[in-house]
Amino acid sequence: MVMVAETALTKVSQLIRQSIPDVDDAIVEYVLGYLDEAPSVVDGEDAIGDFIQPILLDACGDEKRIQQLCEKLSNLLIKNENDQPNNNVLAKLKQPVNMLSHNSISATARLVSSSVDLEAVSGRKVNTRVDTKKLEKAEAKLKAKIEKRERRTNYEASKLINKNADNEFYMQVNPILDYTSTKGKVKDVKIENFDISFGGKRILTNANLTLVYGRRYGLVGRNGIGKSTLLRTMSKREIAVPTHISILHVEQEMIGDDREAIQAVLSADVWREHLLNEEISLNEQIGQLETSTDPDIDPNSIEEMKNSLNSKLKEVYQKLEDIESDKAESRAAEILSGLGFPADKHRNATRTFSGGWRMRLALARALFCRPDLLLLDEPTNMLDIPAVAWLEQYLKKWPSSLLVVSHDREFLDEVATDILHQHSERLDYYKGNFTQFYSTKEERRKNHQREYESQMQFRQHLQDFIDRWRYNAKRAPQAQSKIKVLEKLPVLEPPEIEATVTFRFPNPDPLSPPILQLSDVSFRYETGDNIITDVNLSVQLDSRIAVVGPNGAGKSTLLKLLTGILEPKTGQMHRHGRLRFAHFMQHHVDQLDLNTSPTGFMAQKFPGRSEEEYRRQLGNFGITGMTGLQSLETLSGGQKSRVTFACLGLQNPHILILDEPTNHLDMDSIDALTNALREFKGGVILVSHDERFIDSISTEIWVCEGGKVRKFEGENIRQYRNTIIPKEEP
Repeated sequence: MVMVAETALTKVSQLIRQSIPDVDDAIVEYVLGYLDEAPSVVDGEDAIGDFIQPILLDACGDEKRIQQLCEKLSNLLIKNENDQPNNNVLAKLKQPVNMLSHNSISATARLVSSSVDLEAVSGRKVNTRVDTKKLEKAEAKLKAKIEKRERRTNYEASKLINKNADNEFYMQVNPILDYTSTKGKVKDVKIENFDISFGGKRILTNANLTLVYGRRYGLVGRNGIGKSTLLRTMSKREIAVPTHISILHVEQEMIGDDREAIQAVLSADVWREHLLNEEISLNEQIGQLETSTDPDIDPNSIEEMKNSLNSKLKEVYQKLEDIESDKAESRAAEILSGLGFPADKHRNATRTFSGGWRMRLALARALFCRPDLLLLDEPTNMLDIPAVAWLEQYLKKWPSSLLVVSHDREFLDEVATDILHQHSERLDYYKGNFTQFYSTKEERRKNHQREYESQMQFRQHLQDFIDRWRYNAKRAPQAQSKIKVLEKLPVLEPPEIEATVTFRFPNPDPLSPPILQLSDVSFRYETGDNIITDVNLSVQLDSRIAVVGPNGAGKSTLLKLLTGILEPKTGQMHRHGRLRFAHFMQHHVDQLDLNTSPTGFMAQKFPGRSEEEYRRQLGNFGITGMTGLQSLETLSGGQKSRVTFACLGLQNPHILILDEPTNHLDMDSIDALTNALREFKGGVILVSHDERFIDSISTEIWVCEGGKVRKFEGENIRQYRNTIIPKEEP
C-alpha cells in the first residue's frame, strides 16, 4: 500500500483552505485521513471523484471551484506517487519471479521472514511486505479523526437539540411578564447583521430579521437549511429579541403527568398562574392577621398590615380582571375542542394521551397563552383535516406576531400575510401568502436571469472591443476608456440554481389478481367495542387510495388490518401469497436509531449489502455526501423522513402504505414524492391532511368514521372538506 506523503498531505490541506476559506476543520481532517489511506494513484483518483468531491461540494456548493480543486488534488497525488522512494522496490515486486530458481527461493524466504500471510480469494496464501502494525496504526488514526469529527458535530447539535423542556432554563430566558404593563410598547422585532451556525455549518450570515407586530409570517425553505434552528435560537434569545416581548415556541410534545388536560392548558399562562397564587397567598396572610391573638403585636400595626395586604389584593384582582381570568376556562375548552379533543376527555390526565395528542396539548397551551411572538414548527403535522381547518381560522384572527414553519401550501395560503424564504445563508421577504410568494419569486428569478445575461453580454462586448483595439495606436485611448467602464461595472452574482430533488421507488414484480380483498370485515380490541365493522373493499396494484376521517375513527387500525399486523375478528380477508407491504408510519422517527448514521442504520436493518449500495439508495431520496455519514440525531425532520423512504425502497414492496408521509418534508420533496408515487407501478394507500398532495395522488377516497369505512362519492378532497366543515357566517 502506497501511503500519501506527509508533505503532500500538507499541500492538500493548503489547497483546500485556499479554495474554500471558510471550510470546517473537521471536513479537512476527514479528507486528509481518507487520503492518507489511498492505496494507489488510480484508487486515489476514484476516491477524489466518488467520495471527496461530494464532501467538498457539501462544504462549498460552488461546483466549478470544487472541480478545479479536485483536478489539483489529483495532479498532486500523481506527483506524490511518482516521487515515492519505494518505486524501484514496487517495480521489482511487479516483475515475474521464477519460483524454481534457488536465488528466487532464497529471496522469497527473506521476504517471508518479514511478511504477513494474507488469505487470497482462491484460498491460497500470498506473501506481502505490508507492515500490519503500521496499517493498524493508520486505520486507528483515521477512525480517531472520524470520531473526532462526529463528536464535534454532535456537540454542536446537542446545544440546539431540545430533548426535554427545561422549565427552569425557559423561565430564565422568558421570565414571567406582567403583559398588562407592556401595552403600548413597540413589539416589532428587528435584528440586523446576525450569524447562526449549527454543527460546524453556517446557517445564516449577516442576516436581517424583521417581524412587524400583528403580521403572520410563514418561514419556508429546503430541508436541512436551518429553519427550526432559527426558531430555537430566537426562543432561547441567543439573538437580540427585545426582552419585553414574550415568546413561546412549540416544537415538541408536552410531558405527560397527572394534571388534567384543561388544567395543563390553563397553567400555560404563567402570568395568570402567578396572579392566582399571589391571590391565595395574600388571602392566607390576611386570614392569619385576622385570627391572630398575639398580645405582643400592636393592634394598630395589624390594621396597617391588613390595609397594605388588602391594597395589594385589590391590585391583583384588577389585573385578573384585565386579562379576563374568569373566561380562561371556557377559552381553554374551546381551543381543546377545536383541536379535536372530545369534551369528555378534557378532564383526563395528560399522561393518558398518546404522543400525537400531547403534541396537540402543547399547541393548545401556546394558543391559550397568546404570547407577543408565537413560534410554530410544523403545527399541522399531528392534526387531521377538521383540526387543520379550525387552526387556520383561529390563526387568521391571531392578534400578535406569528412565525410558522410549514410546508403545507394550503395552510400557508390561508394563514400567512408574509413569507420569509430562507436560503443561501440569508432571509428574503415577500408580501402575501404562499401562492403570491411563489409567483413573485419566479418573477424575481427571471428578472435576475435577464439582468445577469444582459450584463454579461455588455461585458463581453466591451472585452471584445478592448482585445481588438488596445494595441492599435489610433484606437488605444478608446480601448483604455472601455477598460475603465468595465472596471466600474458592478459584479452581479449569477442566478441561484437550486438542485432538483428526485425520489425513486423500485417497481415490484407483477402479481395476478386478486391482490387484497376485505369482505364484511370487523375488528375490535379485547377491552372495547368494535372499531370498524362490515368493511368491503379491494386493493389492486394500480390503486391510489386516500384514507380520511377524524382522529380516533380507526384509520390506523384499518392500515394494520391491511398489512396483517392485526387480524379481523369477523369477516374474510384475502391477501396474495407473495404480496409485500412497506409501511411508513406517522411516528417513524421512533423506529430510527438516532445514535447511528443513515448508512449505519440501513446496514443494521438490511444487512448483507455494501456501503455503496446503501449510499446509492439514500441518493435516490436526496441524502448525499456527508449527510449519509452524519448522526441521525443531527438531521432535520425532513431528512429523517427521506432515510425512512430509502428503507422502504429496499423492501421492494408491491403496496406502499403511507401514514402522513408529507410531515416534515419541504415543498420540493413533497413534489418529488408525488412524482415518485405517480411513476410507481405498485399500489398506494395513504393517510394525509395535505389536500394538495391527496388531490395529486389519489383516484379514490375512503372515509373512515362512525365505525364504518366507505368510498366517498365526491370528486376530490375539497368536496369532502366542505361536507365536514360548516361554512362561516359572513
